[in-house]
Amino acid sequence: MTKPFMQHLIDPEICIRCYTCENTCPIDAISHDENNVVVDPAICEQCMACIPVCPTGAIDEWRVVTTPYTLEEQFSWDELPAQEEIAEAADGGGIEALDDEIARLLEAAHAGAGGKTRAPASAARASVNLYNLERPARARVQGNYRLTAGDSDSDVRHIILDFAAQPFPVLEGQSIGIIPPGEDAEGKPHLPRLYSVSSPRDGERPNYNNVSLTVKREPRGLCSNYVCDLKAGDEVRVTGPFGATFLMPDDGAARLLMICTGTGSAPFRAFTMRRQRMSAGGRGDGDMVLFFGARTPDSLPYFGPLGKVPDTVLKKHLVFSRVPGQDKEYVQHRMLAERESVAAMLGDVRTHVYICGLKGMEEGVEAALTEIAGAAGLNWTDTRDAMREAGRYHVETY
Repeated sequence: MTKPFMQHLIDPEICIRCYTCENTCPIDAISHDENNVVVDPAICEQCMACIPVCPTGAIDEWRVVTTPYTLEEQFSWDELPAQEEIAEAADGGGIEALDDEIARLLEAAHAGAGGKTRAPASAARASVNLYNLERPARARVQGNYRLTAGDSDSDVRHIILDFAAQPFPVLEGQSIGIIPPGEDAEGKPHLPRLYSVSSPRDGERPNYNNVSLTVKREPRGLCSNYVCDLKAGDEVRVTGPFGATFLMPDDGAARLLMICTGTGSAPFRAFTMRRQRMSAGGRGDGDMVLFFGARTPDSLPYFGPLGKVPDTVLKKHLVFSRVPGQDKEYVQHRMLAERESVAAMLGDVRTHVYICGLKGMEEGVEAALTEIAGAAGLNWTDTRDAMREAGRYHVETY
């Protein structure tokens, strides 16, 4: 028999097609077609360089195989295959030797990976990759509204896209891809850029087939400038939806602890609108707590509308790091100031934790959660891993 081989795969259901892993891989082992992003087993050296850059954890998938899955097979998948049964070890050592080999390979594969992300148990089933590079959906811009003050150095837009008669089912926490027009320096069409949906599943306007995005203009951002300059009536090519784990529990009694910076607020706007519409129907009494960081009030998306959401629906902690005459404050500082209420949530099995925004926020938030949990008699690493395993801990940073 052939010696068991640990093959590195990418979960097509969770992958949001941001192509960060492909751009990070130092030996070009990762590629894509119009459908999936895949890893070539003949090239991959399992160096793990792609693991930490993936915002969803889709890259952290492995199968023990005797014959590697081909690129053609991987490109055709809508979901990952189950782990195949391998009855004997190649060296004749039997099942125990094979188990030891698998355990060793898995330990190496997951070193520093942070564990497997899971959707909440009550979350609705997400539709994934219905429209791809070869067959994108076409949407019309219904509106483009600036969310930040005109004199602010941060230009953040609220974009509403109408899909008309095209089915485009999307859940809170999913992303869609926008394909900018034109070609790159090599004459190839531009790849889509990913944006989190900021509207709930029944639409920006209830029961209309439209979706909203929260987009910040980046000075040299090819797609962000394209999107921020869109006018009502413009046609946009869209891929997706993507992501099947950073989802909202479909449980009105669930408690949501949401931590974000900047446009990382997009999914939490969707969560809040969904919960408001659920509450209007008398569904559940779970609370939502938001720690939202920005440089100044003028640069914080949805600052005005957030103020109108009652505390009975959403408890808000708006944190600013560049207000003249005030000390810098980041989300982790406010979390520490609110340690008792945060600790109470961490100790409640109904609580789901969501972290979204710039990757640089992770270290400070992790340190704050470690300190808060420790003061409450909880080991944060164990608590976090148990929450992740139960589909109650989610991180999506970029």
